[in-house]
Amino acid sequence: LMINVMKINFSMLFYMKKQKNYKTGSAPIYLRITVDGQRAEITTGRECDPARWNSKAGRANGTKEEVRNFNAFLDNLQSKVYEAHRYLSEKEEPLTAEAIKNRVLGKGEKSHMLMDVFKDHNKKMAALVGTEFSSGTLERYETSFRHTQEFLEHQYGLTDIDIRKIDNAFITEYDFYLRSVRKCANNSAVKYINNFGKIIRICLSNGWIIADPFANYKGRLKTVERTFLSEEEIQKIADKEFATERLTQVRDVFLFCCFTGLAYIDIKKLKRSQIKKGVDGEQWIFTNRQKTDTRSAIPLLPTAAKLIEKYINHPLCINKDIPLPVPSNQKMNDYLKEIATVCGINKVLTSHIARHTFATTITLSNGVPIESVSKMLGHSSLKQTQHYAKILDIKVSADMKLLKQRIRI
Repeated sequence: LMINVMKINFSMLFYMKKQKNYKTGSAPIYLRITVDGQRAEITTGRECDPARWNSKAGRANGTKEEVRNFNAFLDNLQSKVYEAHRYLSEKEEPLTAEAIKNRVLGKGEKSHMLMDVFKDHNKKMAALVGTEFSSGTLERYETSFRHTQEFLEHQYGLTDIDIRKIDNAFITEYDFYLRSVRKCANNSAVKYINNFGKIIRICLSNGWIIADPFANYKGRLKTVERTFLSEEEIQKIADKEFATERLTQVRDVFLFCCFTGLAYIDIKKLKRSQIKKGVDGEQWIFTNRQKTDTRSAIPLLPTAAKLIEKYINHPLCINKDIPLPVPSNQKMNDYLKEIATVCGINKVLTSHIARHTFATTITLSNGVPIESVSKMLGHSSLKQTQHYAKILDIKVSADMKLLKQRIRI
């Protein structure tokens, strides 16, 4: 294999090196790097049966898994050589066989420790909370940091590790640790691994590691069934007379979210001034989602408008310029469980179920196009909204009934 870059001849070759006293059995495989006639040799640490070795291809012949793994190892090593050549060329550093060899072996380079890189990333992220990132995103990375540190101690008895030692086996073991020891569900494990992946990408982009340890990792998120309320259940909650004011207020906040699609944090920080006339002359809510900072514009449905009117003279709402009195999320969820019991609803009610209810029962089930629902929810992509559409068998049934009435074939 010969490449000519800026008049510098570069080649590499895998070859079998038999010792002088060789008689039978496997022989070691070496890698030779040549730049402008100067050679550097690296032992691959692998051996091969001479009967299987194809000197022309620089690989072993055969289809068995053992042979495939052997050849994949050589492929990976070859990729490291290419990457070392590219790195030295881009950095305009001396391009010699020895320099490529040292780059592949990681010699003569400053070592970078994984947890130091992770800590630096989180420190920079913390400084940008409120502008580039939300506090929730930082919290997830800090949890991911702790999980990574605990994994190092559990698996290797270390508090930190040189990032050059992180390979695909490390990622696989970390994934297994999250699922087994930490008892993480699939989606949590994948998200923590993806957070860890960002740290690896920082190391790759800085040239601190050559091969991507995530190259063969496939972590897939599973679609989660969303709980939402039916029209009958919403009506039950709306019609119920509660014994205490606190339950009545929580019910009203929950219903407001059911008819606007606002997440808890967004209703908590909503101001009266954010409810104003839209393009059609009607009342709209104009806000940016706390989670993604995505613009959200929602026309007020009559039920939501009546709830705002109900609290127009409430002292707390006047003093804080808020449309409804919203308790803490923990209190709200506690009271919602009480409301579910009182109303005879056999579902674990949380503030976020109101958002799912708006997406399904209130909008998509009533024929509102998914693109409009996505904009009102403040989703950054239609893919996020499609999770709701997948579970609407009732809507599919209604649509097909209409089709049956119209079809003539």
